[in-house]
Amino acid sequence: MRLKIYYSIVFSFLFSVSTFAQVSDGTNYVSTSKGKDFFTLSESGKSTTLFVNSTDYPGVLRALNDLKTDIGKVTDAKPDIAFDNLPAPKEMVIVGTLGKSPVIDKLVENKKLDVSKIKGKWEAFIIQTLIKPFPGVDKALIIAGSDKRGTIFGIYDVSSHIGVSPWYWWADVPIKKNKNLYIKPGKYSDGSPAVKYRGIFINDEAPCFTGWAKEKFGGVNSKVYAKVFELILRLKGNYLWPAMWNNAFNDDDPLNRKLADEYGIVMGTSHHEPMDRSQQEWKRYGKGEWNYLHNEAELRNFWRQGIVNMGKTETIVTMGMRGDGDKPMGDSTNIALLEKIIKDQREILKEVTGKKPEEIPQVWALYTEVQKYYDMGMRVPDDITILFSDDNYGNIRRLPNLTEPKRAGGYGIYYHFDFNGGPWSYKWINTVQIAKTWEQLHLAYRNGIDRIWMLNVGDIKPLEFPISFYFDYAWNPNNWTSDKLEEYAIRWAQQQFGEKYAAQIGKVMTRYSNYNGLRKPELMLMFNRFSLTNYREFETIVANYKKLRDDAEKINNELPAEDKDAYFETVLHPIQAVSNLYELFYALARNKMYAGQGRASTNKMADLVKEYMIIRKATCYKFWI
Repeated sequence: MRLKIYYSIVFSFLFSVSTFAQVSDGTNYVSTSKGKDFFTLSESGKSTTLFVNSTDYPGVLRALNDLKTDIGKVTDAKPDIAFDNLPAPKEMVIVGTLGKSPVIDKLVENKKLDVSKIKGKWEAFIIQTLIKPFPGVDKALIIAGSDKRGTIFGIYDVSSHIGVSPWYWWADVPIKKNKNLYIKPGKYSDGSPAVKYRGIFINDEAPCFTGWAKEKFGGVNSKVYAKVFELILRLKGNYLWPAMWNNAFNDDDPLNRKLADEYGIVMGTSHHEPMDRSQQEWKRYGKGEWNYLHNEAELRNFWRQGIVNMGKTETIVTMGMRGDGDKPMGDSTNIALLEKIIKDQREILKEVTGKKPEEIPQVWALYTEVQKYYDMGMRVPDDITILFSDDNYGNIRRLPNLTEPKRAGGYGIYYHFDFNGGPWSYKWINTVQIAKTWEQLHLAYRNGIDRIWMLNVGDIKPLEFPISFYFDYAWNPNNWTSDKLEEYAIRWAQQQFGEKYAAQIGKVMTRYSNYNGLRKPELMLMFNRFSLTNYREFETIVANYKKLRDDAEKINNELPAEDKDAYFETVLHPIQAVSNLYELFYALARNKMYAGQGRASTNKMADLVKEYMIIRKATCYKFWI
């Protein structure tokens, strides 16, 4: 009898397949039933007119058009948008930014609108109903922002409360229909964000993100970035490091930067791409070595052009220098050279922009070996944000010294939900345990890291749930204490799927998160797996995953048809895929053990491995088509 062992074939196969609930605080100011002094947003097939001044920011006008579309999707009655001249209706929605909207400013001047809690604040908004704000207007719903993004966040806050998930496009979350929408009386605000710059890094993006973008949009271009920008804003984020493996955001599509600025997204480049120029741009246009000792003049010219291209757009400029291709610099690198590089870079900033360097947001990332220079005493000017990093696996390596004077540039953190590199990668599926994320980000925030949070999200999918948590926690850490994490999962499920199944789905997601915290699936290939002989360890873990899968599939069988795609993408597929993987490796482990023992059942285990591989292929194919 020939005993079949399937370890190598498994290895090669695995790596060839690569309703009204605001999650942030739970306050719900929207109702589908009319009450006393409620403002009518939509009723009986007619939606209230939206008003904005054309002098407001382009990003505000664009976001208001999204609100128009969202109201139409919910009610089947798109509202009109009126510009500049107040329309005839007795009720209307008035949207505007302080200092950019003459109508909002007039309400403030006439003491009809109190903006004392948002004026001069960063990204703050208020939503409030006013009675008789102007002659001929009986009632108006005001969405007023302290600045550009404040107003945009206020607009999207209303969208979220009427039932449009930030993930409606990215995860196919259906929009529930309601003919009538009313706003309860009161004054609503989320305050200002606790973390000033809250962003994501699209990284390790090939082949999944880039392949999908090429198929659907013709490449990683302004069409796909428009979807990314909108998602970030709907999640109340504001900052992006774009995909860079084989792409150059500022060079690939001339509309990329223009569109980012219009939307209201702060752009940057990754930790190893200084002066707003990507690694790919150096490959395309650079001359000579990526070495400041030997090629200073060429590098200065290259960086200068990056700042010229930046223009007046909102940008956080990455400072310093690492080796080409996200690698350490050579052995000749020393602190004096790195300090000179940053000094020279700041001279370029001053010469090109005409501003003092301290007036331009800058960041120095202490990623991998760069932290060594900081620990050895290297320092940068006080206005540069120092960006600490985790160890690529969600464990923060260093915190600020709170006994030192506060820095004008403050501190930030670069954190990973995805990683490609040594000693092992994890890119396949959601393995984020939000309890651990909470513990690490809470540690960071408690120790004064609140200027920049940058999250490596890989391909964005399938990390919808933890990405939402990251942005909500960054906005207001006090909303989500450690004892509310299971509640967060339920709230998130309610936002995507409605109230009926929210508790069940939230509990399933929490269990999945906890189980995957034991060991990332990729590591099942590299290290000793769970024990077959002690305490029924492997058997118990497989049984837990199978029970989790059964519970998730039971929910799927009961969900309305319109919810099934989103549920599969965000909940069911990850659970099915990982459960299948554990069953596969359980069979593989027994196959190897039985072969060593000379058992006849060795072949049975080999056949099981093949069966699980077929199931795995079908599951992955369904997800990616």
